[in-house]
Amino acid sequence: MIRRIDHIGLVAASWDDARKIWLPRMGFSVSDWKGAGEKGSYFKPERTLNYFIQVGEGETVIEVIVPQDDKSGAGKFLAKRGPGLHHIGYAVDDVAEEAARLRGEGLTQVDLGDHVGAAFFYPKDVQGVLTELVPYQTPGARIHS
Repeated sequence: MIRRIDHIGLVAASWDDARKIWLPRMGFSVSDWKGAGEKGSYFKPERTLNYFIQVGEGETVIEVIVPQDDKSGAGKFLAKRGPGLHHIGYAVDDVAEEAARLRGEGLTQVDLGDHVGAAFFYPKDVQGVLTELVPYQTPGARIHS
């Protein structure tokens, strides 16, 4: 079951570029979700550094994706489209079960290999938006201090 929007994924050329907009201008805070904080979290399958920004007081975060090369999916995306919306991530009770349900509905899953912990579906099947399923996490303190 899809519980809620978990995060909005944005591609950026650098963390410095992104943080200048989302922190002082928008007034959001760096989130320590997944321990990333200001140092970011390396996502090996896509060769990206990912940062998380808390959106207000809710449960939603913005994931800032910074490609580490121009050959990964995010790197190609940035080169072709520039910085901006990359995907929407939905929190689900069981990623494998929900991914199987969506495949059964005709959506095509992106193959990122084993042990990723998330599932992606191609934009062509979801009105042009790359779609990610992530495990639901009980809301808690995510703000980086």
